[in-house]
Amino acid sequence: MVLDKVAKFTHLLSGWLEWVGLAGLLLIMIITCVDVAGAKIFTWRVPGAIDIVMLSQLVAIGFAVAFTQILGRHVRVEFLVAKLPERAQAVIGSIINLFLLALFILIVWRISVFGHSLQVAGEVSASAAIPLYPFVYGVAFACIPVCLLFLLDFLSSLAKVIKR
Repeated sequence: MVLDKVAKFTHLLSGWLEWVGLAGLLLIMIITCVDVAGAKIFTWRVPGAIDIVMLSQLVAIGFAVAFTQILGRHVRVEFLVAKLPERAQAVIGSIINLFLLALFILIVWRISVFGHSLQVAGEVSASAAIPLYPFVYGVAFACIPVCLLFLLDFLSSLAKVIKR
C-alpha cells in the first residue's frame, strides 16, 4: 500500500520533471535557431547564447534521468544474468539496486554540496552572468526520484528473494 503510493508519487514527480527537461531542450532549439538566424541574416547574436544553451543542456539531461529510468531506457548489460534462475536474478537485482541507490544518494549529496559551494562563491556563467547554483540544486533535486525508484526496485527484488 505505502509502496504503491510512493511509486505513484515518484512516477508523477518524474513526469513533471521530464516536462522541465523538455522545456530545456526546447529552449536549446529556440536559442540556437535564433542565434544562427540572427548571425547569418542580421549580423546580430543572442547575448549569452552559449551560456543559455549550456545551462539548458544541464536541465534537459538532469531532469529527464528519472523518467528515463522509469521507461527502462538506460543501458543495461544483463545477458549473463538472464540465463540464471529467478531467485539468483532477484538476489543479483537486489544487490545491484542497493548499490545504485547508494550511488544516487551519494550523487544527490555531492551535487548539493557542489551547489552550495557555487552559491557561497557567487559563481556565474561566463558571458551572461547567470548564477549557476540554482541549476545545480535543480539537478540534485531531479535525482531524488531516481533514489526512490532504486529503493522501490530494491524492495521489489528483495521481496522476490524472500518469497521463494
